[in-house]
Amino acid sequence: MVRNVAPLMTELEPEDFYLLSGVEQGMRFSEWVNRDKLPALANLTAENVDYRLDRCMSRDLVQRKTIQYEGYQLTFEGYDALALRTFAQRDTVDGVGAPLGVGKESDVLEVQSYKPLALKFHREGYTNFREVNKEREYTADHHHVSWLYTARKAAEREYETLTDLYPDVAVPRPVDHNRHAIVMEKFAGVELGRAKLDPSQAVGVLDLVLRELQKAYEAGYVHADMSEYNVAVSEEGITVFDWPQAVATDHDNARELLERDVRNVAGYFRRKYPRPVPDVDVGRVTDRIVDGTFESVRDD
Repeated sequence: MVRNVAPLMTELEPEDFYLLSGVEQGMRFSEWVNRDKLPALANLTAENVDYRLDRCMSRDLVQRKTIQYEGYQLTFEGYDALALRTFAQRDTVDGVGAPLGVGKESDVLEVQSYKPLALKFHREGYTNFREVNKEREYTADHHHVSWLYTARKAAEREYETLTDLYPDVAVPRPVDHNRHAIVMEKFAGVELGRAKLDPSQAVGVLDLVLRELQKAYEAGYVHADMSEYNVAVSEEGITVFDWPQAVATDHDNARELLERDVRNVAGYFRRKYPRPVPDVDVGRVTDRIVDGTFESVRDD
């Protein structure tokens, strides 16, 4: 379940955020930040660091581990608090509401602003960042000691991609970005995997999804992680979300990843709606997406 740190924000003092920022800075160089380095990193006296550590640890914003030294690390809640403070200072977010979705690599909350928006916290790498670091395109060629980098880079990648794709592709409108968090427009509908389509609609919805992949390709991107869990279906149409693993179309594996996206989506529709949905020639459909001529799976 998402732990909403928003109620803690009014309890925290400016010096608490200095401490959190100091730990964040230290985690750029070490997974666990040496206690002796925190006064300089946080610009606080040693006595004030002790006091702020107690306050932040009691609120589960910082955790401690004794190794060869006394080390400290932000929890994701501590990282959330830093991002929320920045969004509040920018007047992007006025308040935080109920969870909208919980996944293994992200949490999404409703937030109040000039209109209801969605706040997505990336969680990549918190429990297994070395494994994620190895697998993800945006970290694979680098050595990093902290999950903060992996989560932040995932958010940066997704925000940049959404900015490039919107509004030509049916993706959430990006609003703001900080650290591992993105504020975006809420989108209508339910996950394709939970939607109960009339079988007569199945081919039409499949075509919609594939045409959005074609538009994304024309804009220079392959989603690279498509499934029934990152497409929302509503009466207005569809929305394709979760783009942190997107790759550019000039990537060495772009064609392979696009073909996998097509196979995943077409395979889901074929399994769930076997009668109306025809067998899809994945290679042929991928070719037509690449050359910009895809219209419908019924054309093959």
